[in-house]
This record gives sequence, structure tokens and C-alpha cells, in this order.
Amino acid sequence: MTPQELYPSPPPTLGPRAVVAFPPLSFWPLLLPLLLLLLADLGGVSQAQQGTQPHSIKIEGDITLGGLFPVHSRGPAGVPCGEIKKEKGIHRMEAMLYALDQINSDPDLLPNITLGARILDTCARDTYALEQSLTFVQALIQKDNSDVRCSNGEPPIIPKPERVVGVIGASGSSVSIMVANVLRLFAIPQISYASTAPELSDNSRYEFFSRVVPPDSYQAQAMVDIVKAMGWNYVSTLASEGNYGESGVDAFVQISREAGGLCIAQSIKIPREPKLGEFDKLIKRLMETSNARGVIIFANEDDIKRVLEAAKKANLTGHFVFVGSDSWGAKNSPILDLEEVAEGAVTILPKRASIDGFDQYFTSRSLENNRRNIWFAEFWEDDFKCKLTRPGVKYDSARRKCTGEERISRESHYEQEGKVQFVIDAVYAMAHAIHSMHIDLCPGYMGICDKMDPVEGRMLLHYIRSVNFNGSAGTGVMFNENGDAPGRYDIFQYQISNVTNPGYRVIGQWTNHLRLNSEEMQWNGGDVRIPDSVCSFPCEPGERKKMVKGVPCCWHCELCDGYQYQLDEFTCDTCPFDMRPLKNRTGCRSTPIIKLEWSSPWAIIPVFLAILGLLATSGAIVTFIRFNDTPIVRASGRELSYVLLTGIFLIYLITFLMIAEPSIGVCAFRRLLLGLGMCISYSAMLTKTNRIYRIFEQGKKSVTPPKFISPTSQLIITFILISVQVVAVFIWFGVEPPHTIIDYEEQKPPNPEFARGVLKCDMSDLSLILCLSYSIVLMITCTVYAIKSRGVPETFNEAKPIGFTMYTTCIVWLAFVPIFFGTAQSTEKMFIQTTTLTVSMSLSATVSLGMLYIPKVYVILFHPEQNVQKRKRSFKAVVQAATVSTSLSQKSNDKQNGAKIEPDRSQ
Repeated sequence: MTPQELYPSPPPTLGPRAVVAFPPLSFWPLLLPLLLLLLADLGGVSQAQQGTQPHSIKIEGDITLGGLFPVHSRGPAGVPCGEIKKEKGIHRMEAMLYALDQINSDPDLLPNITLGARILDTCARDTYALEQSLTFVQALIQKDNSDVRCSNGEPPIIPKPERVVGVIGASGSSVSIMVANVLRLFAIPQISYASTAPELSDNSRYEFFSRVVPPDSYQAQAMVDIVKAMGWNYVSTLASEGNYGESGVDAFVQISREAGGLCIAQSIKIPREPKLGEFDKLIKRLMETSNARGVIIFANEDDIKRVLEAAKKANLTGHFVFVGSDSWGAKNSPILDLEEVAEGAVTILPKRASIDGFDQYFTSRSLENNRRNIWFAEFWEDDFKCKLTRPGVKYDSARRKCTGEERISRESHYEQEGKVQFVIDAVYAMAHAIHSMHIDLCPGYMGICDKMDPVEGRMLLHYIRSVNFNGSAGTGVMFNENGDAPGRYDIFQYQISNVTNPGYRVIGQWTNHLRLNSEEMQWNGGDVRIPDSVCSFPCEPGERKKMVKGVPCCWHCELCDGYQYQLDEFTCDTCPFDMRPLKNRTGCRSTPIIKLEWSSPWAIIPVFLAILGLLATSGAIVTFIRFNDTPIVRASGRELSYVLLTGIFLIYLITFLMIAEPSIGVCAFRRLLLGLGMCISYSAMLTKTNRIYRIFEQGKKSVTPPKFISPTSQLIITFILISVQVVAVFIWFGVEPPHTIIDYEEQKPPNPEFARGVLKCDMSDLSLILCLSYSIVLMITCTVYAIKSRGVPETFNEAKPIGFTMYTTCIVWLAFVPIFFGTAQSTEKMFIQTTTLTVSMSLSATVSLGMLYIPKVYVILFHPEQNVQKRKRSFKAVVQAATVSTSLSQKSNDKQNGAKIEPDRSQ
């Protein structure tokens, strides 16, 4: 059997005197450019189409609905139509026929009113669809036939053209936009089942357009929520050139910008007519921002497939993770033979359900019972891979001949196309609106009353926007003021690893907010970890973000160095002076407080020396007290010796105060005793050397002894010198009372882990030197007198031991100064300076003790036979002896210099 299911319906022609009865004259400025465009295209495209494709399906009825479906794909250059589209074309178109059958057989919906249809093929091309849609408005164009007469002179009988009250379609947004511009001019309502471009929500431009699918603005919002849920902040976008792709991406970009935290690496447009190698270049461009592994794609099936092919060719399987719009949805055709590249792709589709009634209807279609579908024979050939014999068509011997006994889903694969539900809902929405309109305008009237003949388009639009019923899937069908349906989406992921049945799997839903089951998601190779698609990875704790200018999702991580911590995501701040950063630099912690410990090597040596010194000094004092009346003790000047030994004892004692934990009491004694011990020692020695110097200087002039050489006078002079130090210290107490401080700058190296606060007394380096300065002056003065008294015979007194003591002491302190001040920048400053100071003081005390008293103690204890009273000599005898000694010393020097020595004739 050879079916001839051709019902040609030539495109409408506009006569030379055609008159538009509707719409109003105010629409003509908008209408004329469109009609001129149609007239220009009519000759070329229609001629190419005529004789190769049927034009439309005509279903008789009381009220006629228009239908627009992409039965064929877009043809190559110069040809409007290509191959038949089984799913998006035939399935959807059959869904409209199925819905009409259901409505017409429903006694409660439009009783006694039959819905008819005029269904056109758009060939997925907007310009071709625009030309075809003139069929819907031909009833509104009235021709002036007043000058036309039949051969018998009577006017011709012209059949009244069918009037389309509403249109179901179109599929592609660009097609719907083109058609909506024409239908709006003629006030014909339009309900789309698949067009989702956001611009169609503009009620001022497309006021007669409605849709049972949510706009891409909802879809874009859902896709933004998906991207954010996966932790991505850097993605690229791909859009097919045209309203659907470009509007979808624009909506995604706009929403992501408003939401914040999401950046677009690249936004690439796929040309409508891509050149050879275009998709390879596209993949290379995407790899320029390889961190943007997430690719948002609003594209048609053909472009999706070519993108996947190019990714596979570039050996980038598994690198990109695609988030596809509803044009991808859950379709198998775009990923056929490209399953590995598409693995992990997350796609979105308006929430839908498979309509069992349609499955039963469609699988029962055959060549015999479906003659109303003029494209069904072509579908049959494509679906069963066979060939029908048709007049004028050459038989292809390479393909088997169709028997007509084949059955859908038995000899061919069948799966209900995703938009079938929405096609049915669109037809039912139109039917419910007409039903409500009939109830209001024709109450109790069977059939079409005069008020609905013709159906007024603007009024019908009002009823369309007011419908609210449960659709074929049980979900509510309604429209907002812009004609948009509520957003309800299913989220799919294409999975082929670790699953029993590879394919699309529902992983979530979106109804104004996202519900995503991340545990159900898996990626390339079955990996359950969500791939990264970020420009920059999160900074480690203690690192701040340095933003890349103009790209808010890209940054460089900079470590908060030194004594800085991470104040917030973008800022490093310096810790307070008494704190240091945590190891991870997320905050600050108190700087440890340290002091010189008794167990420290820096303290052990000074303490050891001080203890030895104290023991030796104590031994000397005890010995002198025990042998107080012996000649050696008396000859040493008992009173000043006890004063000097007290000073030496205090010098050793200061070591313990310098190492002890600082407190107010310790700091006060440090101030007092630091300079006092040296002051006492050097005051006593200065008094001694001054006494000796004055005695022998006076003896050169007269035999009268100088004043103030008695022991009492010597003590008074010594205590006067000491009082200067004591008074100065107490003035210091009054001006600045002693207290402790914690110095956080002394031990503050570049690495804060080694930072320490040093607990110490409030004595700066300068104040310490000033505290010792008076003693240094006494020491220098004493040294001067020791030098002047160097000629005094050692049998007469201690001038030479005191001189040696002062020379050695000066050397010790000259070594102290560079060590003390040279370590001012060292992190061990406190330890080095304290040790240097205490050791220097102990050495100076040891020199004094060793030079002046240890020999005397040795004689007293081990050679008592030398500790006897010698003959007393008068002051005059002492002076004369000293004079002779001096003279002999000078002669000895002259002899050494080669001078002739003459005898002293005066004696």
C-alpha cells in the first residue's frame, strides 16, 4: 500500500487590492515592513519549497487553532528544510493531535464544540516560519473583488477562509519571536510549549504571547543556583546565535552578576552558520581559561553535539563539565557516540512527566490510521530505516521496502519526547480559555453563538491568562501577568560509571529554590568529588586575597608576613605591640614574657664569680677584724680599708640583684647599689691616693704635715664623696620612682615565633651609664693620683698597688664599653649586657681585692713573723726617705740614658 497523505495548502497571496480588515490602522507602520519582507521572500523560498514538502495539516472544526512545529530541521544554504525531526517535530506535533482528540471527546470541556487545527512546519527557521504563519492571518485580509466577474457576468463565489483564533507554538524562541510580531498585529493569542527566551516576557512587545514552560530567566536562575551549589565561581558560557541562546546566556550573566560571587571567564557565541573548524577554535578558546572547567551551554542540539565532538577531538574528555539548558535536557541525540565526553553533564528540563495516554496513542499510530499527518510517511521511513514507494520519488534499492506492518516501539526505539506534556498543556490551556469564554458569552448555548463569531483575540487573551487547571502531568497550569508559567525544573546528570543503567539521572529539583542531592552526583570515571571550576583556589589561613583588577573571582594569595595576621579575607593587620601572630596567622596571641633565669648560662658564670668574690671579701673582712690591732692592718688604714672592703662586697652583691626577677624592690636596690659599691670603693681609694700625694708633695716644701690626713678626716672626705652618689640616686627616686617594664622591642626578630617580651627594670642603657658615671669619674681621678704617686717607695705605703689596681680596672672597663654597646641590636641584648656588666664589675672588684688585700691577708695568716711593729719614724724622716728614694730613682734613670753621674758635694 502506498499512502498519499498530501494535503497541499498553498501559501496565501496578497492581491493587488487586498485590504486588511483587522487590525486597526495604528498598527500599519509596524505591519508594512513585515509584509514587504514576506513578499520579498515569498518568491524565492516558496518556490524552493513547493513540490518538495507538504505545507500543512488541516483538521476541520468549529474553532480552528494554529500549530507551529519544527517537523524538519533547518536545511543547508538555499534550502529551507532539511531532514525530518522525529522527536522535536513528529512527537510534539502528534501531541497536539492527541490533545485535540481528547478535548473533542470530552463531554465536559467545550461540549458540542469541535476544535480544528491548521498545523504548519517551521523547519526550525524563523524566516520560513514567518512566511508560513501568514496562513493564520489570511482570513483577516479581505480582497476587493468588486471588479471581478464570472463568464456569465455574475460575481464569483469565494469560499470564506478559515479563521485561526489562537496558535500553539512555536518551538524555538527565535521562531516564536518572529511569529509573535505578526500575530500581535492581528490580535491572535499564541501559547508556546517550548520557547523560553526571557525577552518574550516583555508584555509590552509580546502581549499576545504566553507559554506553558517557564522562561529562561527562571532557568538561568536555577543554573546559577546549581553552579553555586557545586562551589564554582568561574565558568564559561556557550550560546547558539539567536534569541534562545543569546537571551539565555544574557539572563545567566545578569543573574550571576546580581547574585555576586560568580564570574564569567569567556562568553562565546556559536555562529548560526559555523565555518569548518569553528568548533575546534571554540575549544581552544575555552582552554585559554582552563581553570573554568564548568561550561554553561545554551545551544541547539546540533551545536551541542559539535562542541562535544570538538572536545573529544582535542583529547579533553573529562576536562570540561557542561551545565546544559533545557535544549539539552535529557535528550540522547546530542550525546550519541559521545557519552564519555558528556559524562557528568548537568542538565535542566522543565519538570515533566511521561504521559501514558500519549504513549498508547503514538505507539498505535500506523500508515493506515494516521493519514491526517501528512509527514507521517516520512517519519515512518526514517524510524524504520525503510523506503515507501511514492509517485515521483525514485526508489532507493539500498534500503528495504516498508511493509506497513511495522510497529512503533516494537521494531524501533521509542521514548516520549520531553516537551510532549507541554504541547498537551498548551492545547488544553487554549481549550479551557475558550470554554470559559463560551460560558460567559454564550450561557446555555449549544455551539458557537454570535458573540463568539468571530472570537475576539484580546478577550480570548484575557481568558488565557486566567486559566488555572491541573495539566496532563498533574501539575498546575497557570500564567502570570506576562504570560509566563511558574518555574518548575528537574535537574539531571548524565552518568555512565558505577550505574546499572547508564543515562540521565534525576539529581534534584528547582521550584523557586534549588534542592540538589549531591550524594547522587558523580563525575568522570565515577569520581564523587565535585570538579573545581574556580579562577583561584581559596587562600590558606593567614593569607589575604589580592584581587585581580576587573575580575572579582580571581585573586592572588599573599601571606601575612612579619608580625601581621589575617584581619579579614582581604586585609592583613599588625598585631598589637605586646602580641605576635598565631602560627596560622589567623589571629594574635600574647608574646611570652622572659627574664634572666638563674639556670641560664648567662647567669651561672657571673653568679659563680660573685660567690667567689663574696667569700674572698668576707674572708678578708673577717681576717682584718680578727687581726685589727696588728701592724699590717693598722698600716693599711683600718678605717678606709673597712670602707673599701664594704664597697667591694657591694660590687659582688649587685650581681645577684641584676639577675633576680625584676620587681619594684629589686629595681630600687639596683639603682641604689649599682653605682654605690663602686663609688664606695673608688672614693676610699681616691682618698688614700690623695692623702699620699699631698703628704709627699707637702714634704718637698716643709716639714709641716698637710691638713686632713687623720683617719677621721679621711672618713669624712670619703663619706662626702659617697654622699654625692647617694643623693643623686634619691633624687632619681623622687623624679621617677622605680618600676618594672616589659620591653617587647628588645627581642623582636623578623620571625615572630622567636619574639619575647623582656621583663626588666626601667633602666635604659643611658641611665645605667649615668648611674656609673660618677664612679667612673672617681676611678679616673684615682688613677691620675696613682700615676702622680708612683714615685713613693713601696715600703712606705699602698700607692703602687692602688696604681696597678686602677690601671687594670681601666683596662677592664675599656673592654666593657664596646661589648656593652656593640650588642645593643642583638636579640640576646639583655643577657649579654647583664653578663658583661656583672662580670666587669666582679673583675674590677677582684682586681681591687687581689691587689690591695689578698697579699696582706696572706702575710697575716701565713707569715705572722712579718706582721710586727717597725720603728716609728717622724713625718720629717718619712719625707726625707721619700726624697732620697726619688733622687736615686732619677739617677738610675739618667745612668740608663748614658748621663754622667756627679757625686753630691752638698752632703
